[in-house]
Amino acid sequence: MISDSMRALFDKEVAKYPAEQRISAVMACLAIVQKEDGYVSAGREAEIAAYIGVEPIAVHEVTTFYNMYNQKPVGKYKLNVCTNLPCQLRDGTNALHYLEKKLGVRMGETTPDGLFTLQQTECLGACADSPVMLVNDRTMCSFMSNDKLDQLIDGLKGATS
Repeated sequence: MISDSMRALFDKEVAKYPAEQRISAVMACLAIVQKEDGYVSAGREAEIAAYIGVEPIAVHEVTTFYNMYNQKPVGKYKLNVCTNLPCQLRDGTNALHYLEKKLGVRMGETTPDGLFTLQQTECLGACADSPVMLVNDRTMCSFMSNDKLDQLIDGLKGATS
């Protein structure tokens, strides 16, 4: 159920668009839900759809198209490693495999302590800086050698202690 505070945030976003264009606020509404819940469940998608006045599939299409929306709970740190072709050619896939081994999880999984979720991602637009990754959909990390990956993981672990 949409809380009053969440509804107020939705109202603010929807007000930015003409009434017949309410669907334009879907990404903002998804971001609001994710910020509050940590992910966007199918139930939340349905609530957003009802609020905006569209079919649930219209919201689900957006949620599943963009990997910035978590469709299930994720770790405190979501690590998205670019594995698009230019990054693959410059060790992006090797960085992903290195992190799988270091964290003891496979791509798409979360560590048992709930600290890290490892994902692959499409192009981050920094091919010349490969291997690149995005931490928590906000912080771009470039030239991620194994040493830099070790430093990143150790630093994030230290930040939670």
